[in-house]
Amino acid sequence: MNDAHAAGGCDMVLLVQAEFDGELDAAQAARLAAHRGDCPVCQAAEADLVRARELIRPEVLYEPAPDELRQRVLAKLQAAGAATSAPPPRSRRPWNFTGWRSPTFGFGLGAACAAALMLVVLSPTEQSLTDQIVAGHVRALQPGHLEDVPSTDQHTVKPWFDGRLDFAPPVRDLAGVGFPLKGGRLDYLGGRAVAALVYQRDKHIIDLFVWPAGTGMVSTPASTERNGYNVVHWVQDGMNFWAVSDVEASQLRNFAAIWQRTP
Repeated sequence: MNDAHAAGGCDMVLLVQAEFDGELDAAQAARLAAHRGDCPVCQAAEADLVRARELIRPEVLYEPAPDELRQRVLAKLQAAGAATSAPPPRSRRPWNFTGWRSPTFGFGLGAACAAALMLVVLSPTEQSLTDQIVAGHVRALQPGHLEDVPSTDQHTVKPWFDGRLDFAPPVRDLAGVGFPLKGGRLDYLGGRAVAALVYQRDKHIIDLFVWPAGTGMVSTPASTERNGYNVVHWVQDGMNFWAVSDVEASQLRNFAAIWQRTP
């Protein structure tokens, strides 16, 4: 047990609030999920935030959180924040809370703002999976976020995931049919770490998210659209596949069909 735990805190507790605010990248979220499983401090902080968020869901938006709960959340989160010198993650929102986010009070005041101002922000677990897929794709399109392993060689991309995921994602080279592989990265969707394979069609990027499906599950491709992005989902060989891109819907369906029949 490290000194922070011995003092009743944890040097990763600030990341719990950041995860609720959607500020962690996929690798940070995966590390926090693994850590939180063995950390009672972070588990307690998450439970308090879940309860606070439940109190400010839209149907009870105008009812303030009880003073007792708000004071308990603030006391616990400020005490946990005081036990660490780690700076809180930089906010990616267009508004700026920098002046409120000191190492001691940033985490506690983030929770206080949520409770006192009734600021409702959907966490990843509250979004539909399709919305998370599109959000993950848009996030990855920002400079420097697209690939953790940039490579057109499937024999380089596939082994890169070894030890980083609890499954081995299939990787296929589709350059010969107009969908060249560009690389891969880790992402975090639906409460778990997933593989993101990056393909290209002309000037369009296609993200293919992959993670294990339930035993015996199989489904044919199903298409939808969100905010100008096309999404195709199917289940094959024990894996969930979600392809997303701003490429034309017919081309994305073609990509899915080619993937399914390529060995």
